[in-house]
Amino acid sequence: MDFPPHLGSMPMHAITEIHGEPGLLERFRLEVQQFDDAARERLTAALDLAAELHRDDRRVREPYLNHLLRVAIRLMHHYQVRDVDVIVAGLLHDAVEDHPVELAHGDAGTDPTGAALAALAARFGTRVATLVAAVTNPVYDPERDRNEQYREHLAVSLDREPWARVIKVSDFTDNGVGVIHTIGPKVVSSAKKYRPLVPLFRDLIARPDTPLSQEVKRHIFSQLDLAEERFSAILDQPVPN
Repeated sequence: MDFPPHLGSMPMHAITEIHGEPGLLERFRLEVQQFDDAARERLTAALDLAAELHRDDRRVREPYLNHLLRVAIRLMHHYQVRDVDVIVAGLLHDAVEDHPVELAHGDAGTDPTGAALAALAARFGTRVATLVAAVTNPVYDPERDRNEQYREHLAVSLDREPWARVIKVSDFTDNGVGVIHTIGPKVVSSAKKYRPLVPLFRDLIARPDTPLSQEVKRHIFSQLDLAEERFSAILDQPVPN
């Protein structure tokens, strides 16, 4: 497939709409050219594992891998992340939550999450597993509001893992700013889920120990503003008389 020479500067959702998964894979390939051979090998291995685990998963109208590619590309391009462990964890940030048994090669026992994290650590290192663990949802209390528990979990887990904040805000940007690319009832449910996270991410990204430049932090704040505008457009419509 032929891609335009400006693929490296196209917005990711534009690539998604026009070129689909092949376009995002090519954009990922362009981004990883800045790394050395060993780093590219690790990043390609992580992408291959993500593609295998999520091969049958869908995200509304698209393959789930598109979401993971956008998260990783955003880390490299917009956030200027050069830490390979962080990008690997970005590609695999949903692997333990969504496919623990497959990740543990069917030997998950009574603790699928623990087994999956151990398998991830064996393949990509303890630090990658720690970062993925920080953005993996726990088992929630069915008697309590799920979205409230989600916010509480993020506040605690991201407080102690600065790099996990970076991964999660890329994930949030794809889900939150990208909410207008969703269709059906998920538009409202996603807006309700993600809107209360905007002040949490503002605080986390603003912290001195969040390992991003001030320029990148300003970019993220502008994306949080845009997400809030879109949540407001979805949720704050006046009630007809």
